[in-house]
Amino acid sequence: MIKKGLKVKILTGKDKNKEGDVMEIDRKNCRAKIKGINIVKKHVKTTKEKKGGIISKENFVHLSNLKVMEVNKKEQVKK
Repeated sequence: MIKKGLKVKILTGKDKNKEGDVMEIDRKNCRAKIKGINIVKKHVKTTKEKKGGIISKENFVHLSNLKVMEVNKKEQVKK
């Protein structure tokens, strides 16, 4: 089971064979956000509080495209 903070490897797509840590999980849509993986450009409109422009951010990846690389030792003892 993939949880926040685990190290995972990408199996398919433009970031194939890259590794990263899980930052966020969307269980409803079966997707996870991995640090440094699936970077997209987002155009942000200028507001009073924030400056606009083009920012880079991580986008979600489907859980079926991930493989857990590192399992905590505490979890191995429980099994």
